[in-house]
Amino acid sequence: MTTETSYALTRPAYVDQSHLVVTDLPLVSSFYQSMLGLEVIENSASGEVLGVDGTPLLTLTTGKDVRIAPRNAAGLFHTAFLMPSRTELARWLRHAAHNNVVLDGASDHLVSEAIYLSDPEGNGIEIYADRPHEQWKFHQDGQVEMATLRLDLQSLYNSAPDDAWDGMAGGTAIGHIHLQVGNIPEADTFYRDVLGLKLMAQRPGASFFATGGYHHHVAANVWNSRGAGPRADGMTGLSDYTLCFNDKASLDKAVAKLDELEINSEKRNGGVFLHDPWGIGLTLSA
Repeated sequence: MTTETSYALTRPAYVDQSHLVVTDLPLVSSFYQSMLGLEVIENSASGEVLGVDGTPLLTLTTGKDVRIAPRNAAGLFHTAFLMPSRTELARWLRHAAHNNVVLDGASDHLVSEAIYLSDPEGNGIEIYADRPHEQWKFHQDGQVEMATLRLDLQSLYNSAPDDAWDGMAGGTAIGHIHLQVGNIPEADTFYRDVLGLKLMAQRPGASFFATGGYHHHVAANVWNSRGAGPRADGMTGLSDYTLCFNDKASLDKAVAKLDELEINSEKRNGGVFLHDPWGIGLTLSA
């Protein structure tokens, strides 16, 4: 069953796909299939592409020289899978509870309701549903009102339909990606001033960026990684992700800024590939 496109994906730019490097491909892939309900879309010698309804969301790859990234390395804080409705979030929670999925936490962020967990190699995951955009509150500077309140998991669980769960619903997407970086001023400079995303919210040690009035498409924090330098080759965790532009003018502006600042980039797979200041790969595509 397909659903209306989520608000996050209708903005000028949004996160399209994410790519994780893992040590145990069968174990991690099995987790994303059985616990999150993603399906294998494509197999290759070094990895798999997982997604929903034939739409790629997550690439998993491995290699002989892969090594575990330290907890304080720059990289992934979590990949956030956006459900098309609160009902689907409740349905997933019911599935998780019946399959003894270990949760790391759950929060009401005012703009969304979110559940947190980790995959078998410690990659953070958020499963969330947005509240209707018209219910969000904005400050005069355009930033959005967000908070971290306790989420009533029992109430959410009780709202789930009593039916069989058969995987992620059509319309599920990567709503945002949350990064670990070395320092916030440098993240602000890169995501706001270079790529042109708007700073939508700030917390101690964290910034949240988006386009088109979304609460955040990309977040960056230093909670585990303050002072971290660029990622080393062969580290597990987040290799790269894709920022897809619905608005070609915004893409052209971002690419022109890269050229102006002489930031290294290259054309790859129909997009422009570069690294952020911490060596996390990023593809800008239309």
